[in-house]
Amino acid sequence: MKKILVMTAILISAVAAFNMSSCKGKKSEPQANNKEDSLKMMVARGEYLAHNVTQCIDCHSIRDTGRFSMPVVPGTEGGGSGFPFGKAEGVPGEVTPPNITPFALKDWTDDEIIRAITKGINKKGDTLFPLMPYHSFSRMTKNDILSIVAYIRTLKPIERTTAPRNLEIPASMFGPLPEGNLDNNMMPDPSDKVKYGQYLTTAAVCSECHTPMGPQGPDFSKMFSGGFVFDIPMFKVAVANITPDTATGIGAWTEEMFVNKFKNNASDEVVNRHPGKENTIMPWATYGKMTDTDLKAIYAFLRTVPPINNKVEKYPK
Repeated sequence: MKKILVMTAILISAVAAFNMSSCKGKKSEPQANNKEDSLKMMVARGEYLAHNVTQCIDCHSIRDTGRFSMPVVPGTEGGGSGFPFGKAEGVPGEVTPPNITPFALKDWTDDEIIRAITKGINKKGDTLFPLMPYHSFSRMTKNDILSIVAYIRTLKPIERTTAPRNLEIPASMFGPLPEGNLDNNMMPDPSDKVKYGQYLTTAAVCSECHTPMGPQGPDFSKMFSGGFVFDIPMFKVAVANITPDTATGIGAWTEEMFVNKFKNNASDEVVNRHPGKENTIMPWATYGKMTDTDLKAIYAFLRTVPPINNKVEKYPK
């Protein structure tokens, strides 16, 4: 039961911690000259988000477990995950991220895709397991969600079907589904780096991994302080403390150090090496392709969270 509550509580708490509907600000979308330009801009925005922020492509594709940060295998984008998530990741059973290319979604309307992304309800009306972070995505702007939908509509159709989920509990135990209206979610002005960084941190679902586990599940008094251990067949790795604690977190990091960490770990030189047992779940290869502006905003927001002293052994025995 503890494993069941872990995943559910992490995602629901992310919503409570980041009530983005109260983040009012100026919309900063560039203006298009005509409908064709507008669609191109929307698809480009969706591609950026799906690959580098919300990690839709990273999760719904086959990842190369032998390379650093397990980058997506070219040609598998959106065609479904290569391996299932199970009890080692806190899932009560087995869930494999499905195919989201036009082959699988050809009969889905835009509204049905949006409902799955932001409400956790699929075309059949079934509740999705909250491994799909719909609680966080429900706090994004409608334009950003529409952009993601527009982009995945352009993916190369991949004729592949993943295994159906096999859960040990009913969907009713996953917790309450997101409420609210996407139309009420506003994009913070990027000039307000903290609020804009909060928006991006929510969209990137950083709190899902970077929250430590206590005896009864996730310890939300220590959010972002890391310690959760991914114990998968290929390697075992603990999630880092990203609070501004100087001794055990990133309190001593400058903005430049933070950005360079992402950029360096996304470089071909680093990603193409074979780390063996010293690998990571963290998708540096894609997060590191975020713009400097966005990474700096995330850094600015993380500087405002409570510093937590929590020393994490990166590769526990």
